[in-house]
Amino acid sequence: MPGVSNRTLLRPLALASLVANIALVVTGAAVRLTQSGLGCPTWPRCTEDSYVTTPEMGVYGVIEFGNRVLGIVLGLIAVATFIAALLHKPRRRSLIVLALVAGLGIPGQGVIGGITVLTDLNPWVVGLHFLLSMALIAVTYALWKRTAEGDRPRRSLVPAPLPALARLTTVVSAAVIVLGVIVTGSGPHAGDAGAKRNGLDPATISQAHADAVFLLIGLSVGLWFALRAVKAPRPAVRAAGVLILVELSQGLIGFIQYFTNLPVLLVAVHMLGSCLVWLATLSALWSLRERPHDPSPPPIPLEYPTTNTTPAPVA
Repeated sequence: MPGVSNRTLLRPLALASLVANIALVVTGAAVRLTQSGLGCPTWPRCTEDSYVTTPEMGVYGVIEFGNRVLGIVLGLIAVATFIAALLHKPRRRSLIVLALVAGLGIPGQGVIGGITVLTDLNPWVVGLHFLLSMALIAVTYALWKRTAEGDRPRRSLVPAPLPALARLTTVVSAAVIVLGVIVTGSGPHAGDAGAKRNGLDPATISQAHADAVFLLIGLSVGLWFALRAVKAPRPAVRAAGVLILVELSQGLIGFIQYFTNLPVLLVAVHMLGSCLVWLATLSALWSLRERPHDPSPPPIPLEYPTTNTTPAPVA
């Protein structure tokens, strides 16, 4: 591919970082839903005397410690990704910056996780932990996509109103996630039997969350129809269609879990679904533009020995 070196592992490492950030959300859900939030009751140690779990802590300690270990693995992947970005030929500033931001988010997650434990699972801190994961998913997704792009100016593939509609859809998708975090903070799955809730009325917050979901689906459907109307490139139309399908699936799971008193398995699937909705939103937004590679330099002409082609004078 022009402009992209195949001598580095940057693209697969960027994808690994994206997948690992999603996995961290899933393992975090397992910690909360199994009441293992205080399986390691202190931080940065797991106990006052040990950095690792002990047999006396049982399965709860194993689950919480496993989530911490995944955070360390994620940090190692981030370091490898940053090094790969530095070694990428040609060196690209945008890739280095994105890899650096993704890497700096990992210690940030560790600090917030520590505050979460030290504040006995304060629901607002727990929510911030999740939102930082969503931000890192966006950064690592951008890094992964940029590895396949060039550095020429961004070019829209659709008429001007449609990128604006896609950006509005992205903002509403982010709002849905934030409201979902607040709903979670008011619900029963606190991560520990003694953890406090945020004190908000679950029914009221859930209704606001549902209203935002309806708005998001409406905007996504409008985007899909608009893309078809202007005969947008097929990948853009497909990305908008996938977004609608993921949203409808996530909404169905949300309604079922609400009316079945939030069973643990469905809540876990719903948290994974939040990551997939966010990814589908980013994919739809990204599909409306492109950044071509720098044009290849013109070939160097071969030099041939010159010969005298002047006709000989006629005698």
